[in-house]
Amino acid sequence: MEQDGANYYQVIILGAGVAGLSAANSLLQSQITNFIILEARNRIGGRVVAIDVEGCHLELGASWIHGVLGNPIYELASANGLVPIVQNCQAHTVLAACEDGSKLPFPILQEMYDVYSVFLKRCEEYFLCQYLPPDGVKSVGEHLLLERQLYLDSLPPEQRHERGLVFDYLMRRETCITGVNNLNDLDLMEIGSYTELPGGNISLPTGYTSILKPLTVNIPAEKILKEHSVSVVRWSLPGDCGRLTNLGADEEIATDSSTTSNPKVKISCENGKEFLCDTVICTFPLGVLKNSAATLFQPPLPDSISNALTKLSFGTVDKIFLEYDRPFLSPGLQELILLWEPCDETSEMTDRWYRKIYSFTKVTETLLLAWISGDEAKYMETLPFDTVLEKCTEILRQFLGDPCVPRAKRCICTSWWSQTYTRGSYTAIGVGGSQRDIVTLASPVWAGPQRGPPALLLAGEHCHPSFYSTVHGAYLSGRDAAQLLCKLPDFSPEITLTVEGTADLSSWIHGISLH
Repeated sequence: MEQDGANYYQVIILGAGVAGLSAANSLLQSQITNFIILEARNRIGGRVVAIDVEGCHLELGASWIHGVLGNPIYELASANGLVPIVQNCQAHTVLAACEDGSKLPFPILQEMYDVYSVFLKRCEEYFLCQYLPPDGVKSVGEHLLLERQLYLDSLPPEQRHERGLVFDYLMRRETCITGVNNLNDLDLMEIGSYTELPGGNISLPTGYTSILKPLTVNIPAEKILKEHSVSVVRWSLPGDCGRLTNLGADEEIATDSSTTSNPKVKISCENGKEFLCDTVICTFPLGVLKNSAATLFQPPLPDSISNALTKLSFGTVDKIFLEYDRPFLSPGLQELILLWEPCDETSEMTDRWYRKIYSFTKVTETLLLAWISGDEAKYMETLPFDTVLEKCTEILRQFLGDPCVPRAKRCICTSWWSQTYTRGSYTAIGVGGSQRDIVTLASPVWAGPQRGPPALLLAGEHCHPSFYSTVHGAYLSGRDAAQLLCKLPDFSPEITLTVEGTADLSSWIHGISLH
């Protein structure tokens, strides 16, 4: 269907990642078929992506399903036979080594892991409790360093150094888990807003990308237009009032079918194509919005959304894969932990970027994986793979105390910061930000009076207040955006109650609505 020479759709979804695919499925379940998905890349999946190199499967993006109970991604995988009936419960054996090649006794490692876990739990409790942290302590990093010092001061001097190294390793590890450059960037009062689902981290034997098949099986192929990079999303088309309004989470949507006769949004793509729609569901990653919102949306987004974008963090977390011709680590060893000595954080990045790598973990006997975050990850992305390979070989030889550690035959690094359509990895709440900023991003926006369907809905992991940074957060956010539209009597041809057959507890977390 065309209007004024442009393709018209009731809904246009921007991005064919998990949030976009989830939104499309929800629309279809409510018999809304007049929609299209515009995807900039020549593939679907967004940050769910993997490659196979000579039979070696490399998960470049999402690696695990985080939690079982209440996780719709786990239920989807289970319903489609992607989760093994019996999980592999092999013990994760580790070796902690220092720069001089000496090995740390495991009891010390366990002691400091337990201590760190208690301190981190205290940080998370501020979100739920009424008491306040010490004066001037605003970040997770500041709080942990204060706890670290108090604990180490309680020990005999000869026991402090190596335990401090373990604590520092755990903090580097935490930057990859939370997706920040430094834990000083993570808001102390809000870290507890993230909800961890029970059940641990589940990997899929066929790879995480196998979840994309059940997510797309019901979506007609012609509804996903690949290589359609969006350049401008224009608001306030003729007939609108020329201003954007943002509805708060507690306000109700007023409906008036007389306002839906004219499309509200015009989308221009870099390939020259244009599309009209009543509502756009934008699932672009937070990094893209932070980097491009000022030029992408015309007129600008409401101040409330623009301010929320600045307060949320979208960190860079990268993977380094090392592939070998033959195994060289002990068959029983799963991870080599690197206990780096403190270094000058103001020194040149070229001399210290690799010190952010906190461990090497076995994916297979001939494939190792290292993680790196923040500014160091961004710098790593500028280096040739061979340079990273040589440095990792040097590190392994140094910490293992073995000059005969072989050189990997191949090194492959991710580059999520450099990728135009991601500009980072996943969301965290920066100092000064709050869960309310995420709620603001997920609130519908109107081009004009708050009547009829909203013109814009944002969705993605950055729009879920409890599950940000996760695939299931993206899935639920896309579903929620679509279901908001489906509830409008002048939008959906019929209102249906859909039972998806999942143990989805998001309704309990958000609060159950009976209206």
